[in-house]
Amino acid sequence: MPVPQATSPRKAAAALADYWSPRIIGELDDSYLKVAKVLGTFGWHSHDDEDELFLILAGQLRIEMEAGAVELAEGEMFVVPKGVRHNPVAAAECLLMLIERKSTLHTGSVVTARTRSLAEQLGNG
Repeated sequence: MPVPQATSPRKAAAALADYWSPRIIGELDDSYLKVAKVLGTFGWHSHDDEDELFLILAGQLRIEMEAGAVELAEGEMFVVPKGVRHNPVAAAECLLMLIERKSTLHTGSVVTARTRSLAEQLGNG
């Protein structure tokens, strides 16, 4: 069995070529640990049955929700509760980590140009 290696989520996110295209970097029980490089507006969506944790690795992110917006800076995190429509927005490049159940669809029940399959998120697509 190979020796376990440490992972840098920030370096993994910085190495991504495409914005809004998350990459799975690990698993924790029934959840995936994902990183992403983001810029601009993602689009409104929700996850009916899953919460979604955003942890800012570098930069800033605004998560718009119908009840208001949350501004996140480097080192801060926020959990979007299941069923809450949200729209992540990054005015400048931002690196983030997401923790989501393995059943979470990237863009919820909405399919857009930003939707990425599980194979793509695993780096196989």
